[in-house]
Amino acid sequence: MQIQTPDWVKHAVFYQIFPDRFARTQQPRKRLLKNATWEEWGALPTLQGYKGGDLWGVTEKLDYLQDLGITAVYFTPIFQSASNHRYHTHDYYQVDPMLGGNSAFKELLDEAHRRDMKVVLDGVFNHASRGFFFFHDVLENGPHSPWVNWFKIHEWPVSPYNGEYPANYEGWADNRALPVFNHDNPEVREYIMEIAEYWIKFGIDGWRLDVPFEVKTPGFWQEFRDRVKAANPDAYIVGEVWGDSREWLDGTQFDGVMNYLFAGPTIAFTAGDRVDMEQVQGRDYQPYPPMFAPDYAAEIQRVLEFYPWEIQLTQLNLLASHDTARLLSIAGGDRASVELATLLLMTYPGAPSIYYGDEVGLPGALDPDSRRGFPLDADWDTEILDYHRQLISLRHTHAALRTGDYRVAFAEATVYAFTRSLGDETLLIAVNTGTVDAKVHPELDMRQIKLLFGSGELTWNTEEETHRCTLELAPRSGAIWRFL
Repeated sequence: MQIQTPDWVKHAVFYQIFPDRFARTQQPRKRLLKNATWEEWGALPTLQGYKGGDLWGVTEKLDYLQDLGITAVYFTPIFQSASNHRYHTHDYYQVDPMLGGNSAFKELLDEAHRRDMKVVLDGVFNHASRGFFFFHDVLENGPHSPWVNWFKIHEWPVSPYNGEYPANYEGWADNRALPVFNHDNPEVREYIMEIAEYWIKFGIDGWRLDVPFEVKTPGFWQEFRDRVKAANPDAYIVGEVWGDSREWLDGTQFDGVMNYLFAGPTIAFTAGDRVDMEQVQGRDYQPYPPMFAPDYAAEIQRVLEFYPWEIQLTQLNLLASHDTARLLSIAGGDRASVELATLLLMTYPGAPSIYYGDEVGLPGALDPDSRRGFPLDADWDTEILDYHRQLISLRHTHAALRTGDYRVAFAEATVYAFTRSLGDETLLIAVNTGTVDAKVHPELDMRQIKLLFGSGELTWNTEEETHRCTLELAPRSGAIWRFL
Protein backbone atom coordinates (compact mmCIF):
# COMPACT_ATOMS: atom_id res chain seq x y z
CA MET A 1 0.00 0.00 0.00
CA GLN A 2 1.32 3.43 -0.92
CA ILE A 3 1.09 5.74 2.08
CA GLN A 4 -0.25 9.21 1.36
CA THR A 5 0.07 12.14 3.75
CA PRO A 6 -0.76 15.84 3.29
CA ASP A 7 2.08 17.58 1.46
CA TRP A 8 1.52 20.92 3.22
CA VAL A 9 2.35 19.43 6.61
CA LYS A 10 5.88 18.54 5.44
CA HIS A 11 6.55 22.24 4.92
CA ALA A 12 4.58 23.63 7.88
CA VAL A 13 5.70 25.29 11.09
CA PHE A 14 2.97 24.84 13.73
CA TYR A 15 2.05 27.01 16.69
CA GLN A 16 0.02 25.51 19.54
CA ILE A 17 -2.47 27.85 21.19
CA PHE A 18 -4.31 27.38 24.48
CA PRO A 19 -7.19 29.75 23.67
CA ASP A 20 -7.98 31.07 27.16
CA ARG A 21 -4.37 32.20 27.61
CA PHE A 22 -3.11 33.56 24.28
CA ALA A 23 -4.90 36.86 23.64
CA ARG A 24 -7.98 38.84 24.64
CA THR A 25 -9.53 40.97 21.93
CA GLN A 26 -8.57 44.64 22.04
CA GLN A 27 -11.82 45.58 20.29
CA PRO A 28 -15.33 45.99 21.84
CA ARG A 29 -16.59 42.75 20.28
CA LYS A 30 -17.70 40.67 23.24
CA ARG A 31 -21.47 40.36 23.38
CA LEU A 32 -21.38 38.15 26.45
CA LEU A 33 -19.33 38.57 29.62
CA LYS A 34 -18.29 42.10 28.74
CA ASN A 35 -17.69 42.87 32.39
CA ALA A 36 -16.54 39.45 33.58
CA THR A 37 -14.09 39.31 36.44
CA TRP A 38 -11.29 37.40 34.76
CA GLU A 39 -8.16 36.25 36.53
CA GLU A 40 -5.42 38.82 36.17
CA TRP A 41 -3.64 38.08 32.88
CA GLY A 42 -0.13 38.08 34.33
CA ALA A 43 -0.98 36.21 37.52
CA LEU A 44 -0.04 32.56 37.85
CA PRO A 45 -2.87 30.44 36.45
CA THR A 46 -5.15 28.30 38.61
CA LEU A 47 -6.78 24.99 37.81
CA GLN A 48 -10.27 26.43 37.39
CA GLY A 49 -9.84 30.14 36.71
CA TYR A 50 -10.38 31.85 33.35
CA LYS A 51 -8.23 34.64 31.93
CA GLY A 52 -10.65 35.50 29.13
CA GLY A 53 -8.62 34.82 26.02
CA ASP A 54 -10.78 34.58 22.88
CA LEU A 55 -10.62 33.83 19.18
CA TRP A 56 -10.96 37.48 18.19
CA GLY A 57 -7.75 38.03 20.12
CA VAL A 58 -6.07 35.27 18.12
CA THR A 59 -7.25 36.86 14.87
CA GLU A 60 -5.67 40.14 15.98
CA LYS A 61 -2.37 38.28 16.58
CA LEU A 62 -2.21 36.59 13.17
CA ASP A 63 0.15 39.24 11.83
CA TYR A 64 2.55 38.44 14.67
CA LEU A 65 2.37 34.73 13.89
CA GLN A 66 2.84 35.33 10.18
CA ASP A 67 5.88 37.51 10.86
CA LEU A 68 7.33 34.73 13.03
CA GLY A 69 6.97 32.34 10.09
CA ILE A 70 4.08 30.25 11.43
CA THR A 71 2.05 28.51 8.70
CA ALA A 72 -0.31 26.37 10.81
CA VAL A 73 -2.07 26.73 14.16
CA TYR A 74 -3.15 23.86 16.39
CA PHE A 75 -5.76 24.84 18.99
CA THR A 76 -6.41 22.93 22.15
CA PRO A 77 -10.21 22.45 22.40
CA ILE A 78 -12.45 25.37 21.49
CA PHE A 79 -15.89 23.77 21.82
CA GLN A 80 -18.37 24.72 24.54
CA SER A 81 -17.19 23.39 27.88
CA ALA A 82 -17.19 24.10 31.61
CA SER A 83 -13.41 24.15 32.00
CA ASN A 84 -10.70 26.59 31.00
CA HIS A 85 -8.93 23.87 28.99
CA ARG A 86 -12.20 22.74 27.38
CA TYR A 87 -11.46 19.02 27.38
CA HIS A 88 -14.85 18.63 29.13
CA THR A 89 -16.97 19.00 25.99
CA HIS A 90 -20.61 20.13 26.31
CA ASP A 91 -21.46 20.63 22.64
CA TYR A 92 -19.29 19.53 19.72
CA TYR A 93 -21.12 21.81 17.28
CA GLN A 94 -20.73 25.05 19.22
CA VAL A 95 -17.54 27.02 19.74
CA ASP A 96 -17.50 28.19 23.35
CA PRO A 97 -19.33 31.54 23.70
CA MET A 98 -16.48 32.75 25.94
CA LEU A 99 -14.22 32.43 22.88
CA GLY A 100 -16.67 34.28 20.64
CA GLY A 101 -18.77 31.40 19.36
CA ASN A 102 -18.96 29.99 15.84
CA SER A 103 -18.93 33.42 14.20
CA ALA A 104 -15.61 34.39 15.82
CA PHE A 105 -14.13 31.09 14.74
CA LYS A 106 -15.33 31.56 11.16
CA GLU A 107 -13.74 35.00 11.07
CA LEU A 108 -10.48 33.57 12.41
CA LEU A 109 -10.53 30.71 9.92
CA ASP A 110 -11.09 33.07 6.99
CA GLU A 111 -8.33 35.43 8.13
CA ALA A 112 -5.90 32.53 8.64
CA HIS A 113 -6.64 31.06 5.23
CA ARG A 114 -6.21 34.48 3.64
CA ARG A 115 -2.64 34.32 4.96
CA ASP A 116 -2.20 30.71 3.74
CA MET A 117 -2.19 29.51 7.34
CA LYS A 118 -3.83 26.20 8.25
CA VAL A 119 -5.99 25.58 11.32
CA VAL A 120 -6.14 22.23 13.16
CA LEU A 121 -8.63 21.59 15.96
CA ASP A 122 -8.45 19.28 18.97
CA GLY A 123 -10.88 16.38 18.72
CA VAL A 124 -11.84 15.02 22.14
CA PHE A 125 -13.72 11.93 21.02
CA ASN A 126 -12.86 9.41 23.71
CA HIS A 127 -14.98 11.07 26.39
CA ALA A 128 -17.47 13.89 26.81
CA SER A 129 -18.44 15.61 30.09
CA ARG A 130 -21.14 15.60 32.73
CA GLY A 131 -22.63 18.64 31.00
CA PHE A 132 -22.87 16.92 27.60
CA PHE A 133 -26.59 16.91 26.73
CA PHE A 134 -26.83 13.16 26.08
CA PHE A 135 -25.19 12.33 29.42
CA HIS A 136 -27.27 14.97 31.18
CA ASP A 137 -30.37 13.16 29.96
CA VAL A 138 -29.03 9.98 31.59
CA LEU A 139 -28.53 11.90 34.85
CA GLU A 140 -32.12 13.15 34.73
CA ASN A 141 -33.85 9.96 33.59
CA GLY A 142 -31.60 7.13 34.70
CA PRO A 143 -32.15 3.79 32.95
CA HIS A 144 -35.14 5.29 31.09
CA SER A 145 -32.92 7.63 29.04
CA PRO A 146 -32.63 6.74 25.34
CA TRP A 147 -28.93 7.65 25.56
CA VAL A 148 -27.96 5.06 28.19
CA ASN A 149 -26.03 2.87 25.74
CA TRP A 150 -23.93 5.81 24.57
CA PHE A 151 -21.87 5.48 27.74
CA LYS A 152 -20.37 2.71 29.86
CA ILE A 153 -22.75 2.61 32.82
CA HIS A 154 -22.34 -0.35 35.14
CA GLU A 155 -25.20 0.01 37.63
CA TRP A 156 -27.62 2.48 39.17
CA PRO A 157 -27.80 5.02 40.58
CA VAL A 158 -24.96 6.90 38.96
CA SER A 159 -23.19 9.47 41.12
CA PRO A 160 -21.65 12.16 38.93
CA TYR A 161 -20.65 14.60 41.70
CA ASN A 162 -20.60 12.95 45.09
CA GLY A 163 -17.23 11.33 45.64
CA GLU A 164 -18.50 9.45 48.67
CA TYR A 165 -20.29 7.09 46.31
CA PRO A 166 -18.96 5.09 43.35
CA ALA A 167 -19.55 6.81 40.00
CA ASN A 168 -20.96 3.54 38.58
CA TYR A 169 -19.87 4.53 35.08
CA GLU A 170 -16.55 4.73 33.31
CA GLY A 171 -14.78 8.05 33.31
CA TRP A 172 -11.49 8.80 31.59
CA ALA A 173 -8.65 8.08 34.04
CA ASP A 174 -11.40 7.34 36.63
CA ASN A 175 -12.49 10.97 36.46
CA ARG A 176 -16.26 11.08 36.91
CA ALA A 177 -16.33 14.50 35.21
CA LEU A 178 -15.38 12.77 31.91
CA PRO A 179 -17.80 9.97 31.03
CA VAL A 180 -16.31 7.71 28.37
CA PHE A 181 -18.21 7.09 25.13
CA ASN A 182 -19.28 3.56 24.21
CA HIS A 183 -17.60 3.46 20.80
CA ASP A 184 -18.96 -0.03 20.11
CA ASN A 185 -22.40 1.55 19.77
CA PRO A 186 -22.86 2.29 16.03
CA GLU A 187 -24.85 5.45 16.89
CA VAL A 188 -21.96 6.86 18.92
CA ARG A 189 -19.55 5.99 16.15
CA GLU A 190 -21.70 7.74 13.55
CA TYR A 191 -22.17 10.77 15.80
CA ILE A 192 -18.40 11.26 16.11
CA MET A 193 -17.83 10.71 12.38
CA GLU A 194 -20.41 13.38 11.57
CA ILE A 195 -18.75 15.88 13.92
CA ALA A 196 -15.42 15.24 12.23
CA GLU A 197 -16.96 15.74 8.79
CA TYR A 198 -18.92 18.82 9.83
CA TRP A 199 -15.90 20.85 10.89
CA ILE A 200 -13.78 19.71 7.96
CA LYS A 201 -16.55 20.95 5.66
CA PHE A 202 -16.73 24.12 7.77
CA GLY A 203 -13.17 24.73 6.65
CA ILE A 204 -10.71 23.40 9.24
CA ASP A 205 -7.56 21.75 7.91
CA GLY A 206 -7.27 18.80 10.25
CA TRP A 207 -7.81 17.12 13.59
CA ARG A 208 -5.49 16.51 16.52
CA LEU A 209 -6.98 13.51 18.33
CA ASP A 210 -6.94 13.43 22.12
CA VAL A 211 -5.94 10.07 23.70
CA PRO A 212 -6.95 8.09 20.58
CA PHE A 213 -5.30 4.93 21.99
CA GLU A 214 -8.19 4.75 24.48
CA VAL A 215 -10.61 3.93 21.64
CA LYS A 216 -10.39 0.15 21.23
CA THR A 217 -13.27 -0.42 18.80
CA PRO A 218 -11.84 -2.22 15.73
CA GLY A 219 -11.83 -0.14 12.55
CA PHE A 220 -12.85 3.09 14.29
CA TRP A 221 -9.85 5.20 13.30
CA GLN A 222 -9.72 3.65 9.83
CA GLU A 223 -13.29 4.81 9.22
CA PHE A 224 -12.46 8.19 10.76
CA ARG A 225 -9.63 8.64 8.27
CA ASP A 226 -11.79 7.54 5.34
CA ARG A 227 -14.60 9.94 6.23
CA VAL A 228 -12.31 12.92 6.91
CA LYS A 229 -10.20 12.36 3.79
CA ALA A 230 -13.34 12.01 1.66
CA ALA A 231 -14.36 15.49 2.83
CA ASN A 232 -10.85 16.92 2.35
CA PRO A 233 -8.03 14.69 1.04
CA ASP A 234 -5.46 17.22 2.34
CA ALA A 235 -6.78 17.21 5.92
CA TYR A 236 -4.17 16.39 8.56
CA ILE A 237 -4.93 13.72 11.18
CA VAL A 238 -2.48 13.69 14.08
CA GLY A 239 -2.84 11.56 17.19
CA GLU A 240 -1.77 12.21 20.75
CA VAL A 241 0.28 9.07 21.28
CA TRP A 242 3.37 9.56 23.42
CA GLY A 243 5.27 6.35 22.68
CA ASP A 244 5.87 3.88 19.86
CA SER A 245 3.02 4.63 17.44
CA ARG A 246 3.54 2.05 14.71
CA GLU A 247 0.11 0.59 15.48
CA TRP A 248 -1.54 3.83 14.30
CA LEU A 249 0.95 4.96 11.66
CA ASP A 250 0.43 2.23 9.09
CA GLY A 251 -1.08 4.62 6.54
CA THR A 252 -4.69 3.64 7.28
CA GLN A 253 -5.25 5.80 10.38
CA PHE A 254 -3.17 8.86 11.32
CA ASP A 255 -0.76 10.96 9.28
CA GLY A 256 1.43 11.45 12.35
CA VAL A 257 1.51 11.74 16.12
CA MET A 258 2.74 14.32 18.60
CA ASN A 259 6.36 13.23 18.54
CA TYR A 260 7.29 12.99 22.20
CA LEU A 261 9.80 10.30 21.17
CA PHE A 262 11.77 13.18 19.65
CA ALA A 263 11.16 15.57 22.55
CA GLY A 264 12.36 13.28 25.35
CA PRO A 265 15.89 12.50 24.11
CA THR A 266 16.35 15.98 22.64
CA ILE A 267 15.74 17.57 26.04
CA ALA A 268 17.90 14.94 27.76
CA PHE A 269 20.75 15.76 25.36
CA THR A 270 20.51 19.56 25.33
CA ALA A 271 19.52 20.20 28.96
CA GLY A 272 21.39 17.22 30.41
CA ASP A 273 21.85 17.34 34.18
CA ARG A 274 20.05 20.69 34.36
CA VAL A 275 16.69 18.88 34.11
CA ASP A 276 14.49 19.59 37.12
CA MET A 277 13.18 16.11 37.87
CA GLU A 278 10.08 17.49 39.61
CA GLN A 279 8.94 18.94 36.28
CA VAL A 280 9.13 15.68 34.32
CA GLN A 281 7.72 13.17 36.79
CA GLY A 282 4.50 11.39 35.88
CA ARG A 283 4.80 12.19 32.19
CA ASP A 284 5.03 9.55 29.48
CA TYR A 285 8.13 11.00 27.88
CA GLN A 286 11.54 10.82 29.52
CA PRO A 287 13.88 13.80 29.12
CA TYR A 288 16.28 12.07 31.51
CA PRO A 289 18.83 10.74 32.37
CA PRO A 290 21.33 13.10 30.69
CA MET A 291 22.43 11.94 27.24
CA PHE A 292 25.72 12.28 25.43
CA ALA A 293 25.91 12.52 21.66
CA PRO A 294 26.38 8.79 20.85
CA ASP A 295 23.28 7.85 22.87
CA TYR A 296 21.31 10.68 21.30
CA ALA A 297 22.36 9.61 17.80
CA ALA A 298 21.32 6.02 18.51
CA GLU A 299 17.94 7.10 19.88
CA ILE A 300 17.21 9.43 16.96
CA GLN A 301 18.15 6.68 14.49
CA ARG A 302 15.83 4.29 16.31
CA VAL A 303 12.91 6.73 16.10
CA LEU A 304 13.62 7.48 12.43
CA GLU A 305 13.45 3.75 11.67
CA PHE A 306 10.07 3.30 13.37
CA TYR A 307 7.90 4.71 10.59
CA PRO A 308 7.87 5.03 6.80
CA TRP A 309 9.58 8.19 5.52
CA GLU A 310 6.27 9.57 4.26
CA ILE A 311 4.99 9.41 7.85
CA GLN A 312 8.22 10.83 9.34
CA LEU A 313 7.71 13.95 7.23
CA THR A 314 4.27 14.57 8.75
CA GLN A 315 5.09 13.93 12.40
CA LEU A 316 4.23 16.81 14.74
CA ASN A 317 7.55 17.46 16.48
CA LEU A 318 7.57 19.39 19.74
CA LEU A 319 9.57 20.29 22.82
CA ALA A 320 6.65 21.25 25.07
CA SER A 321 2.85 21.31 25.16
CA HIS A 322 -0.03 22.04 27.52
CA ASP A 323 0.59 18.57 29.01
CA THR A 324 4.22 19.18 29.97
CA ALA A 325 6.27 21.75 31.81
CA ARG A 326 7.91 24.30 29.54
CA LEU A 327 11.48 23.53 28.51
CA LEU A 328 12.83 26.74 30.04
CA SER A 329 11.53 25.66 33.45
CA ILE A 330 12.56 22.02 33.00
CA ALA A 331 16.10 23.29 32.33
CA GLY A 332 16.15 25.57 35.38
CA GLY A 333 15.92 28.75 33.34
CA ASP A 334 18.87 27.87 31.10
CA ARG A 335 18.35 29.72 27.82
CA ALA A 336 21.04 27.69 25.98
CA SER A 337 19.05 24.49 26.57
CA VAL A 338 16.05 26.08 24.85
CA GLU A 339 18.16 27.36 21.96
CA LEU A 340 20.03 24.10 21.34
CA ALA A 341 16.83 22.05 21.47
CA THR A 342 15.09 24.52 19.15
CA LEU A 343 17.96 24.24 16.66
CA LEU A 344 17.52 20.44 16.63
CA LEU A 345 13.73 20.81 16.38
CA MET A 346 13.83 23.16 13.39
CA THR A 347 16.23 20.95 11.45
CA TYR A 348 14.49 17.60 12.06
CA PRO A 349 12.20 15.81 9.56
CA GLY A 350 8.52 16.51 10.22
CA ALA A 351 6.58 19.61 11.19
CA PRO A 352 8.00 21.56 14.14
CA SER A 353 5.46 22.83 16.68
CA ILE A 354 6.03 25.77 19.03
CA TYR A 355 3.98 25.94 22.22
CA TYR A 356 2.68 29.50 22.51
CA GLY A 357 5.07 31.70 24.46
CA ASP A 358 8.09 29.40 24.23
CA GLU A 359 9.42 31.63 21.45
CA VAL A 360 9.56 34.63 23.81
CA GLY A 361 10.99 32.77 26.81
CA LEU A 362 7.80 32.15 28.79
CA PRO A 363 8.53 29.85 31.75
CA GLY A 364 6.07 27.43 33.30
CA ALA A 365 6.16 24.41 35.57
CA LEU A 366 3.70 21.52 35.29
CA ASP A 367 -0.03 22.18 34.74
CA PRO A 368 -1.55 24.62 35.50
CA ASP A 369 1.63 26.74 35.50
CA SER A 370 2.54 25.74 31.93
CA ARG A 371 -0.68 27.44 30.78
CA ARG A 372 0.21 31.04 31.69
CA GLY A 373 -1.07 34.09 29.85
CA PHE A 374 1.04 35.06 26.81
CA PRO A 375 3.41 37.73 28.14
CA LEU A 376 3.28 41.44 27.37
CA ASP A 377 5.84 42.69 24.85
CA ALA A 378 7.97 44.22 27.60
CA ASP A 379 8.45 40.78 29.15
CA TRP A 380 9.65 39.01 26.00
CA ASP A 381 13.10 37.49 25.78
CA THR A 382 13.91 39.02 22.40
CA GLU A 383 17.07 36.94 21.98
CA ILE A 384 15.08 33.70 22.11
CA LEU A 385 12.50 35.25 19.76
CA ASP A 386 15.19 36.25 17.26
CA TYR A 387 16.68 32.75 17.50
CA HIS A 388 13.31 31.24 16.59
CA ARG A 389 12.75 33.71 13.75
CA GLN A 390 16.11 32.96 12.15
CA LEU A 391 15.67 29.19 12.34
CA ILE A 392 12.11 29.25 11.04
CA SER A 393 13.23 31.45 8.13
CA LEU A 394 16.06 29.03 7.31
CA ARG A 395 13.65 26.10 7.39
CA HIS A 396 11.34 27.87 4.94
CA THR A 397 14.27 28.84 2.70
CA HIS A 398 16.00 25.45 2.47
CA ALA A 399 13.88 22.53 1.30
CA ALA A 400 16.58 20.12 2.51
CA LEU A 401 15.68 21.06 6.10
CA ARG A 402 12.09 20.01 5.45
CA THR A 403 12.20 16.91 3.27
CA GLY A 404 15.89 16.09 2.83
CA ASP A 405 17.61 12.88 3.97
CA TYR A 406 18.81 12.89 7.59
CA ARG A 407 22.24 11.35 8.19
CA VAL A 408 24.32 11.40 11.36
CA ALA A 409 27.79 12.73 10.50
CA PHE A 410 29.43 12.77 13.94
CA ALA A 411 28.50 11.86 17.51
CA GLU A 412 31.11 11.90 20.23
CA ALA A 413 30.96 13.20 23.80
CA THR A 414 28.95 16.47 23.64
CA VAL A 415 29.21 17.09 19.89
CA TYR A 416 26.48 15.94 17.51
CA ALA A 417 26.42 16.70 13.79
CA PHE A 418 24.18 15.57 10.96
CA THR A 419 23.40 16.43 7.35
CA ARG A 420 20.12 17.12 5.58
CA SER A 421 20.39 16.55 1.82
CA LEU A 422 17.94 17.07 -1.02
CA GLY A 423 19.00 17.05 -4.64
CA ASP A 424 22.22 19.03 -4.95
CA GLU A 425 21.71 20.83 -1.61
CA THR A 426 23.37 19.58 1.58
CA LEU A 427 23.35 21.32 4.95
CA LEU A 428 25.44 20.38 7.97
CA ILE A 429 23.99 21.02 11.42
CA ALA A 430 26.24 20.72 14.48
CA VAL A 431 25.78 21.33 18.21
CA ASN A 432 28.05 21.25 21.23
CA THR A 433 26.04 20.71 24.40
CA GLY A 434 29.14 20.75 26.60
CA THR A 435 30.44 23.56 28.78
CA VAL A 436 33.90 23.77 27.14
CA ASP A 437 35.10 24.46 23.61
CA ALA A 438 34.91 21.48 21.28
CA LYS A 439 37.39 20.64 18.54
CA VAL A 440 36.60 17.41 16.69
CA HIS A 441 37.37 15.75 13.37
CA PRO A 442 34.29 14.44 11.55
CA GLU A 443 34.78 12.50 8.34
CA LEU A 444 33.49 14.98 5.78
CA ASP A 445 34.54 15.40 2.17
CA MET A 446 36.29 18.68 1.50
CA ARG A 447 33.78 21.17 0.18
CA GLN A 448 33.32 24.89 -0.10
CA ILE A 449 30.98 26.00 2.65
CA LYS A 450 28.84 28.91 3.77
CA LEU A 451 27.89 29.54 7.40
CA LEU A 452 24.11 30.07 7.51
CA PHE A 453 23.45 30.19 11.24
CA GLY A 454 25.27 30.41 14.56
CA SER A 455 29.01 30.48 15.03
CA GLY A 456 31.66 27.85 14.55
CA GLU A 457 34.62 26.89 12.38
CA LEU A 458 34.62 24.13 9.78
CA THR A 459 37.97 23.72 8.00
CA TRP A 460 40.03 21.19 6.08
CA ASN A 461 43.80 20.78 6.30
CA THR A 462 44.82 20.93 2.66
CA GLU A 463 48.48 20.17 3.42
CA GLU A 464 47.72 16.52 4.09
CA GLU A 465 46.57 13.99 1.50
CA THR A 466 43.60 13.02 3.65
CA HIS A 467 42.33 16.63 3.88
CA ARG A 468 41.43 16.14 7.54
CA CYS A 469 38.31 18.03 8.62
CA THR A 470 38.20 20.07 11.83
CA LEU A 471 34.97 21.27 13.44
CA GLU A 472 35.18 23.82 16.25
CA LEU A 473 32.22 24.94 18.37
CA ALA A 474 31.99 27.17 21.41
CA PRO A 475 30.36 25.77 24.58
CA ARG A 476 26.58 25.34 24.49
CA SER A 477 26.29 26.46 20.86
CA GLY A 478 25.32 25.27 17.43
CA ALA A 479 25.74 26.17 13.78
CA ILE A 480 24.42 25.39 10.30
CA TRP A 481 26.57 25.35 7.16
CA ARG A 482 25.60 24.87 3.55
CA PHE A 483 27.94 22.92 1.27
CA LEU A 484 28.45 24.82 -1.97
